[in-house]
Amino acid sequence: MKIETDDFDGITVVTPLARRLDASVALAFKNEVLAIIQRGDPRLVLDFSKVDFIDSSCLGALISLLKATSGKGDLVLSDLNSNIRTMFTLTRMDRVFTLFPARQDAIASLRAKG
Repeated sequence: MKIETDDFDGITVVTPLARRLDASVALAFKNEVLAIIQRGDPRLVLDFSKVDFIDSSCLGALISLLKATSGKGDLVLSDLNSNIRTMFTLTRMDRVFTLFPARQDAIASLRAKG
């Protein structure tokens, strides 16, 4: 699973480069992001601008990643297309995750938290 990472003064932006985050890549995605958290980068923005589709296995991976940052940092999501945003609303995951329309908004929010 290919991802792209960018660092903005202690905030790591992770961009999955797969169009579909489904059962075939969810575990690899989770492990790659978990490695970033474990190396000491607990303030993360997951930028979904290149992702067209996610399924329930990806939601499960995201929950695991959120738990991994719990008490140690922040995990927010940005750039979700309308289909993915609808899935988050229908599953009420929009109440669990903080969603931003663009990566810049997510970065600004994490910076404001300190």
